[in-house]
Amino acid sequence: ETEELTGSVIISGSSAMQPLVAAAAEEFMNQNPGTDIQVNAGGSGTGLSEVSQGTVDIGNSDVFAEEKDGIPADELVDHKVAVVGMAAAVNPEVGIKDISKEDLIKVFTGEITNWSELGGQDQDIVLVNRPDSSGTRATFVNFALDGATPAEGITEDSSNTVKKIIGDTPGAIGYLAFSYFTDDTVTPLAVDGVEPTDENVQSGKFPIWAYEHSYTKGEATGLAKVFLDYLMSDDVQSGLLAEQGYIAATKMKVERDAEGNQTDL
Repeated sequence: ETEELTGSVIISGSSAMQPLVAAAAEEFMNQNPGTDIQVNAGGSGTGLSEVSQGTVDIGNSDVFAEEKDGIPADELVDHKVAVVGMAAAVNPEVGIKDISKEDLIKVFTGEITNWSELGGQDQDIVLVNRPDSSGTRATFVNFALDGATPAEGITEDSSNTVKKIIGDTPGAIGYLAFSYFTDDTVTPLAVDGVEPTDENVQSGKFPIWAYEHSYTKGEATGLAKVFLDYLMSDDVQSGLLAEQGYIAATKMKVERDAEGNQTDL
């Protein structure tokens, strides 16, 4: 009945989005064996610059294109595919599960340097950051740290590596998308008593979240458009998203603009 889909799509960008888009690509290729969808990470900045230059078909980003210097946002079309919640994550031995936003800022700016100051273990705090190009970092800085610049620490390119370092390093704290909290090797922190859950993000109570954007240069066409339509389909929005630890863009009760202003839907 339908013409068989063929061709290839190259996608790059956000490492917070990679597990989702890679899983969706795998399902899509199983259903359409004539297609090849390649999903690379590298960070939101990379995705945005590569899609602007036309070297990839889709650029994935945790931040609005308008927020990145040097990106011609007016040439790109935004497809808000999902929402990602993010939380500060600590080594489980640290001994705390909740932190005030004020103290979180003090930890990341180097004002508080030992967990005992917050009722945890007598352990030096080890900061694990993402590089400046990371959308996860930008979201965390904006909505968890109110724009404060994190102190120097370990800097790692990929969320997988960040998770491993936090789990292996006594006293470590970093930040990760909810999709990485699949086991008990790291402990996500509640902020001001609000747990980092999907429901609290959807209702607007938990502040650290971002859209997962898939950008195309101009309107999406061809196989890239078919794949983006698939990402917005019920199969993905109601099924795969939750399995992968993301929040359906279609189920949010609040929305945000590129300036970070949140309004009720």
